[in-house]
Amino acid sequence: MNTKYIDLISQTYHFPQEDFKLKDNSLEFHDINLMELIKEYGAPLKFTYLPKISENIQRAKGWFKDAIAKNNYKGSYSYCYCTKSSHFQHVLDEALKNDIHIETSSAFDIDIVEKMMKKGKINKDTFVICNGFKRAQYVSNIARLINNGHPNCIPIIDNYEEIDLLSEEIKDDFKIGIRIASEEEPKFEFYTSRLGIGYRNIVPFYEDQIKNNDKVELKMLHFFINTGIRDTAYYWNELLKCLKVYVRLRKICPTLDSLNIGGGFPIKNSLHFEYDYQYMIDEIINQINHFCEEAEVPVPNIFTEFGSFTVGESGGAIYEILYQKQQNDREKWNMINSSFITTLPDTWAINKRFIMLAINRWEDEYERVLLGGLTCDSDDYYNSEQHMNAIYLPKYKKEKPLYIGFFNTGAYQESIGGFGGLQHCLIPSPKHILIDKDKEGNITTKLFSNQQKSEDLLKILGYDDN
Repeated sequence: MNTKYIDLISQTYHFPQEDFKLKDNSLEFHDINLMELIKEYGAPLKFTYLPKISENIQRAKGWFKDAIAKNNYKGSYSYCYCTKSSHFQHVLDEALKNDIHIETSSAFDIDIVEKMMKKGKINKDTFVICNGFKRAQYVSNIARLINNGHPNCIPIIDNYEEIDLLSEEIKDDFKIGIRIASEEEPKFEFYTSRLGIGYRNIVPFYEDQIKNNDKVELKMLHFFINTGIRDTAYYWNELLKCLKVYVRLRKICPTLDSLNIGGGFPIKNSLHFEYDYQYMIDEIINQINHFCEEAEVPVPNIFTEFGSFTVGESGGAIYEILYQKQQNDREKWNMINSSFITTLPDTWAINKRFIMLAINRWEDEYERVLLGGLTCDSDDYYNSEQHMNAIYLPKYKKEKPLYIGFFNTGAYQESIGGFGGLQHCLIPSPKHILIDKDKEGNITTKLFSNQQKSEDLLKILGYDDN
């Protein structure tokens, strides 16, 4: 019988894959020797593999370039990075190597943009697309950026009051976009997105507040749906409704020249993952081209705001199995030396699944287990893998350490988990390692942050004697 862990993985998935390989009975991720990483830094740890960020940006740019050429599309394409996916400087530094633009969602994002401008990584040709509901500080920061001479800062209007608020603080003329409040899939708890302005209200809004406003120039229509860019009747229907609004607006607003289709490219969350990116982009470009041609209006320049797609596949988390608890006849709990709630909060909050694999002991026999975190919260667990409805790992043996990895975790987890702050049950945040390649293509690593110490948390809680 094939009872080894390597047999299970090979029979369940196509393995090895481009990003996952086996060497000397242990797992490699993008040719990173994970056991060597553990030997050097210990576990638990989190890591960011920076070259993957540039790789994904260049892949998307290539797909759009090919689709534009194939469809003889007359508009341009601009790749924006959605900063809320990961605000870290090392992420922005890597992303901005690729001639991209920035999408922001709150006031402090503008401070980050200004810091990157001082370093020469963002210039006046860089588009800064400002999404989100704009409270006073966000309005002031946007106005400061524009008043200081950044012409390509485009606030996306989210509600009816924002034009007046911006006009009060911006000295000269400025450009804007309008976000469409898309209609959500029937499975959602609400019918229309809270973000933006409804389809039917956009043209009246333009005629009422923008058409005769000499200070404001409408440049962009913004379209995004929560379920992302997927080959479903729902997505194509919403895109069609968006294009109808674009055409109506374009006929009465000659300055409107851009369509922002938001983010929403899925990332690999299983070794079974399949998604035809090139087909989707070809079809989006084709439909926009065809619709505008029939309506006899110029095609828009295309913007995207990819966040998870940019940074998600660069991240990973590694844990050691501390102990196994047999709780009844059928359930074995493997306890990790960290917490899912604090380090991978999406597994707890929205039941998200990441790629999970053993890092070592692939030649050992496997068993079915549940994974538990260290907090005393009953929700601190991870109990099934997509497409398998169970977790299988090499059999627990106290004398043989077992390490497991969660992969493609680079988007949102640090921000949602409160990087550097309080953690549930005061479980410390693990070390974070940055992984890169030198000019010769050799893997390099460096420590970005140490595991939290008791004094770090006690200081936050007010126990600092100083």
